[in-house]
Amino acid sequence: MSEQSPFESTSHQSSTSPSWRAWIEPWYAVYTLLGAVSAGLLPILIPLFVHQQGTAAEVGLVMAALNASGLLAPLWSWLADRYRWHRQIIAGGMALTAIGTTIFMFVTNAVLWAVIALLLNLGAIAAATIANLLIIERFPRTEWDERLGWLQTAYGGGQVFGLLITAFLGQTDLRMGFGITALCCLIGMGIAWRFVRTPSAARPAIPLLRHHSKHTDGMFSSPYQLLHHLNPTLIWHRNGILTTPLSVWLGVWLLAASGAGAFFALYPIVMQQVFSIAPSVAAGGFAVAAALGLLLYAPAGDLMHRIGPLAVVRYALIVRAGACALLWLIGNVSVGFVPVITIFIIIVLSWSFISVSATDLTALLSPVEGGESIGLFNAISALANIIGASLGGWIAVQFGYPAVIAWAALGVACGAAGTYILRPPPQAAS
Repeated sequence: MSEQSPFESTSHQSSTSPSWRAWIEPWYAVYTLLGAVSAGLLPILIPLFVHQQGTAAEVGLVMAALNASGLLAPLWSWLADRYRWHRQIIAGGMALTAIGTTIFMFVTNAVLWAVIALLLNLGAIAAATIANLLIIERFPRTEWDERLGWLQTAYGGGQVFGLLITAFLGQTDLRMGFGITALCCLIGMGIAWRFVRTPSAARPAIPLLRHHSKHTDGMFSSPYQLLHHLNPTLIWHRNGILTTPLSVWLGVWLLAASGAGAFFALYPIVMQQVFSIAPSVAAGGFAVAAALGLLLYAPAGDLMHRIGPLAVVRYALIVRAGACALLWLIGNVSVGFVPVITIFIIIVLSWSFISVSATDLTALLSPVEGGESIGLFNAISALANIIGASLGGWIAVQFGYPAVIAWAALGVACGAAGTYILRPPPQAAS
């Protein structure tokens, strides 16, 4: 069990590189821009724009459609494998996102918003999916770890950049924000067309890597998160999954992730309606949280190796549930924006520990090959974001925006409680 898989990368061999520049390609700039668009600009701009002209339920519908496109990620890998269209898919995906973003700001119908949101994020998903293939098809296994790590850093840095742009723009002219988003996509398309080269070798078997997605939760288009897809054969053998601790864990995760997903889908509106915090301040707080979160992945990994993934994910979920509950409690009193933003930053920072431990726990609990179970975990995460966004919009209409925070606290708390009924094998518990 301790023997390294032939598909795992060995980071100790890659650490001898004389410079970090050795691990970075010019096309990584595409993923900095993609992070700015997918994880920075659109998650703030879209809910604010829809809310200006529609209802909270419509915001939930549109954000659910945005997340649904993540389930189609395997399509792009298949096309790249079959037709070797790596450059075309990346450039075309960025172009589709640019076109969709431009059309989105001139539409006033909720159904059309949802369709366009699905299509524009489908383009972003296409570009993000191919990033992994450009590394694992072109470079030796010993370099995957470092290169994917820097790719994630580029994406995470782009997220911070995109959030800072939304903080600067505020709510004065959301269409300007959409215009900047489209411009970022067009620049990314040009960079991709100039620097991306289709690898000559066919794609090898999907590796089981443990680099964790360096971004805040709720965003399904992180390149590394899309490395593992849901394998249809795993569904046919579902009976072998349902009788194992993995099924319990996935149910627990669905609860916790859907609760958080409701809050993050409506984040700028909740902060504005409940706490009277302007979207610019909310986006700025998110940028600070995202930047700090990037620094916590290494400490989170060290902690996981000391006390085990189950303990880390349990305590991190407890912290997140407590922070959400505290945020809900102070929603009825005037405390100023500093305590609110501070509590929100804690909610975001807990993700670094949750992300690191949740994927490792999934692989350890899996009765099948680890990569397949992580693909199932990613599909459950996407489903949770869809459920969370849809349910969050409905809750806001029926019970008000404070109830969205309460549901987030309840969902995450149920997830934390569910970890106590897990009976993992010894290697997962310690």
